[in-house]
Amino acid sequence: MGARQEYRGRRLGLTSLTVAASGLLALLIGVAFAVLLWAISDANSSVSARRASRTALVEAGSMEQLLLDLETGQRGFVITKQETFLQPWHKARTAFPAEARRFTGSATSTEQRRTAQEIVRGVESFLTDYSVPLVEMVRRGDSAASDLRETTEGKERVDDLRAGFDRYMADERTQLAERTDAAGANSRQAVLTAAAGLAASTALVAVFTFLQARAVVRPVRGAAAAAEELAGGDLSIRVPPSRVAEIGALGTSFNSMAASLQDSRRRIMESTEAVHRRTARDLHDGAQQRLVSLMIGLRLAREMLPETETATADLLDQSIDNAQTAINELRELASGIYPLVLTVKGLVAAVKDLASRCPVPIVVESRDERRISSTVESNAYFVVAEAVTNAVKHAQASRIDVSVEFNDVLRIRIADDGVGGVGKARAGSGITGLADRVAAFDGKLAIDSPPGGGTTISIQIPIRD
Repeated sequence: MGARQEYRGRRLGLTSLTVAASGLLALLIGVAFAVLLWAISDANSSVSARRASRTALVEAGSMEQLLLDLETGQRGFVITKQETFLQPWHKARTAFPAEARRFTGSATSTEQRRTAQEIVRGVESFLTDYSVPLVEMVRRGDSAASDLRETTEGKERVDDLRAGFDRYMADERTQLAERTDAAGANSRQAVLTAAAGLAASTALVAVFTFLQARAVVRPVRGAAAAAEELAGGDLSIRVPPSRVAEIGALGTSFNSMAASLQDSRRRIMESTEAVHRRTARDLHDGAQQRLVSLMIGLRLAREMLPETETATADLLDQSIDNAQTAINELRELASGIYPLVLTVKGLVAAVKDLASRCPVPIVVESRDERRISSTVESNAYFVVAEAVTNAVKHAQASRIDVSVEFNDVLRIRIADDGVGGVGKARAGSGITGLADRVAAFDGKLAIDSPPGGGTTISIQIPIRD
């Protein structure tokens, strides 16, 4: 038997299983994370390289446009001899140094930089060796400026430079495509590796979660639900036993605590009810009887007084009225603390007496009426009294129905036709007090109160012989 328990303990070794699974999971996550970091770094490098290639292409286009502005401005001036056609030529000539630096600086490789430098030198040579001298010749009125040889030389220079731009941009686009393909391949590889790691991690987590759910989570969830019921006032709730030692110890402690709280509340209720009964009896048998005797004495004195003593007679009549008022008030006070009819005739009679004094009509029905434990009777009566008071004060009810059924379980139902909309979450201290009274005796309280549909309070309290 001991060996079997030891084997079972090793199989349910939650600590070692948790450490091993957590270590393996951390390793898998670490590998997957490293692969993802590598993929992200490679993707960032690829994005930077592609951005640099696009910048290089943009700068190459700008440099080519500058060459075209030089050529078109020069040609227009040669043909028309008007200075206005030289405006784009002047702008391009002014912008050339900065544009040349940007163009060569944007090159993405050593070979591309050499090509860009050759293109810049070609544009510079076109500008200084051909374009500027040609413009000066036109300004001097030299007829050689329009010579076919000059025109042909300019066209050949521009065509050579544009061919260089085309080669430069074609090479840059080729590098951009290669970088894009490499980045895509690396990303796919990283995704596959990360997916494999994620799948393995998910499988490990699923297995570990299943084991934990059976051994720990399910019992703990049951204990949490029981704790919530206990916090809501249901002291009869208990946690079922568990084969896991820690969870079993937790359940045993919880059940002991709930039983202790239930016994304590029951003892407090019983002690309180005993005090109420004793106080009501003392008021009835003591102060109330003395007041009755005082009033009888006052009436006898009033009858013995001569008719001529009108002032004294009026004073005695007033004292008799005051004594009667005090007796009535004392009787109401004693009934509120603990009604005498509850002690003498039982629960149903006390509820009917309460109905006779209620400003809202109350219909009382009962089945299998009999006497039960005085403590249960008193608590059930005060539950009904509190529910009726709430209906009168807050529900705007025009009718209240009370049914009391005696069987193995005392069932009480209080229903009104008021405004409804009452729930345990917002019912206030009154309903909370009712739930506490009922729970102290292993009872259940339910509220059904749809807005505009009235309120029904159902109570069940086990009857112990």
